[in-house]
Amino acid sequence: MTQERKTVKVAAVQAAPVSFDLTASLRKVDSLTEEAASQGAELVAFPEGFLSAYPWRYAFDATIGTRELRGRKWFAKYYESSIAIPSPDFDILTEIAQKHQVHLSIGVIEKTERGTLYCTAVLLSKVGDLLSKHRKLIPTAAERLVWGRGSGDSLKVVDVGFGKIGGLICWENYMPAARLSLYQLGVDIYIAPNADDLPEWTSTMQHIAKEGRCFVININSFCKVSDFPADYPPFAEDSTDRNPKNGAVWQKEDVLNNGGSCIIGPLGKFIVEPVWGKEEILYAKIRLSDLTEARMDFDPVGSYSRPDVFSLNVNKKGGINVAFNA
Repeated sequence: MTQERKTVKVAAVQAAPVSFDLTASLRKVDSLTEEAASQGAELVAFPEGFLSAYPWRYAFDATIGTRELRGRKWFAKYYESSIAIPSPDFDILTEIAQKHQVHLSIGVIEKTERGTLYCTAVLLSKVGDLLSKHRKLIPTAAERLVWGRGSGDSLKVVDVGFGKIGGLICWENYMPAARLSLYQLGVDIYIAPNADDLPEWTSTMQHIAKEGRCFVININSFCKVSDFPADYPPFAEDSTDRNPKNGAVWQKEDVLNNGGSCIIGPLGKFIVEPVWGKEEILYAKIRLSDLTEARMDFDPVGSYSRPDVFSLNVNKKGGINVAFNA
């Protein structure tokens, strides 16, 4: 880490995409990034699945033993609104980072030619270079019906000059071995795009900051039913799905995800308290010397490690099913 820099301003964008509309969602990324850059942010982070949807309350009509035609059609819509890397749509994203001169971290739904989707977090440089692409190692619960599993080659930390940036997506942050691998790589600024607005999640983020002796940018969305198409099955007029809070039919202003984004220092204390119930960009000017001060008495892979007792092997090979030998 470069010690010449004393502080850096970061931004966490608590917002919702225009779900299932990639073009409109990219425009929203551009607008929100411009706003954050105008306030001096050099690192701008967006939530999980921002391009272009976290598919709230829908597993595309898949149940054990049965897949319905409607669900297949909506999965195809989801695929079309996702983003390939590389692609002309991804070029737009890199141009946004370059135009606004920010390091851009964003959760995307990444599509492949074969039809598999991945929940992915990408980090772009100020000149639009792809610095890292991390695919979620294991989707949670019904997410496993929708997204593929990532591999160890995407466990990565990148030195951007003012610190080493890395992170995990949503509940893979509950995987101790995955966290330890990032600590070993020297993560300074840990970005956690997610879709968990439970109070207990905030405690998890504080624990990671204190355990890893790193800054944590906890970034979640705030979204409503109105952020989805009118005919999106869970919220359509003929849907039998109900709002679990009151048992009533879903209304456009009903909240699906309540936010809770925050920014935490390397001793586990809030720099920016959690924000609930609204779209907002959170800003923090982080003091880089806090990292060294926090590690005086605890470093999970240094002064407080016991490699003679514990060891972790990480397979960094890509997830290739078939290798052709010449």
